[in-house]
Amino acid sequence: MVTSRRPSTDSSKQMEDGESGSAASTPEQESKEESDSDEAPQPADGSDTSPATRQPVLVVHGDREHLVRPGEEFGSDLGILEVPTDVEPGATLETHLGTEFRVRRLRGPDQFHHFTRTGAPMVPRDVGLIIGETGIGVGDRVLDAGTGTGVLAASMANAGATVVTYERDPEFADVARENMAMGGLEDAVDVRTGNLLEELDALEAEAPFDVVTLDTGDAPELVERVPAVLVEGGFVAVYSPFVETAKAATKAAREAGLSDIFVRETIQREMQFDDRGSRPSTAPVGHTGYLLFARLV
Repeated sequence: MVTSRRPSTDSSKQMEDGESGSAASTPEQESKEESDSDEAPQPADGSDTSPATRQPVLVVHGDREHLVRPGEEFGSDLGILEVPTDVEPGATLETHLGTEFRVRRLRGPDQFHHFTRTGAPMVPRDVGLIIGETGIGVGDRVLDAGTGTGVLAASMANAGATVVTYERDPEFADVARENMAMGGLEDAVDVRTGNLLEELDALEAEAPFDVVTLDTGDAPELVERVPAVLVEGGFVAVYSPFVETAKAATKAAREAGLSDIFVRETIQREMQFDDRGSRPSTAPVGHTGYLLFARLV
């Protein structure tokens, strides 16, 4: 798998993604071709060490970055780069043309840019507001609906939480699972295919959850029932691009007996600084949506 990105002012632009690589050789082949083979030997426990199973890293040169897996080889106009199987973040690699690339581990913002997308993912400012207002952290259990690309679920897992997330579309759920594996988060994020509204009764056996996050059209109906799966003092957060959903979810939260209810519209402006002066960017208004927060107390 190799993906590439150049920084762009359009943070929602989907990046191109592809996979490559060959299967590791068998122990017999390694013994036979030991003198001239670059393949790493198979581990004694029989686990798969092919490039497709290794944790990807970023290789960066200037404003160019590529997502690659250890053991892969990729080429560009800057030359062919062979990525060692034991590559570590902080290392410097050189193409056959002498161009140097620095190795960097994949962090949350990189996941936003390099995850395979199934739609417009939640943007970092909304993710940050959810984590900041609910205090999601190490040891928390989060119930999420509307996985999509998985950016929010991954970000909450990066913060130390374990996440159970529901996605109605089976193909979208498969992509989200692949994204969690890419980010090394498959053990922290359980991507389930299904409609959370239909699964809530069964989930009471797994409750309580510290936080419930909702990014679905039926969020108001879900808010009415989240007290049954929410720990005392826990939070519910609802994201919606439409004010009507936020209004309906607010009404549902009040009727469900939740407290500390408030809604925020998220708007962000990028600043520009040049020789003429300083001002907000003339790019489109940075509205992304409405966030409702409520608490069970």
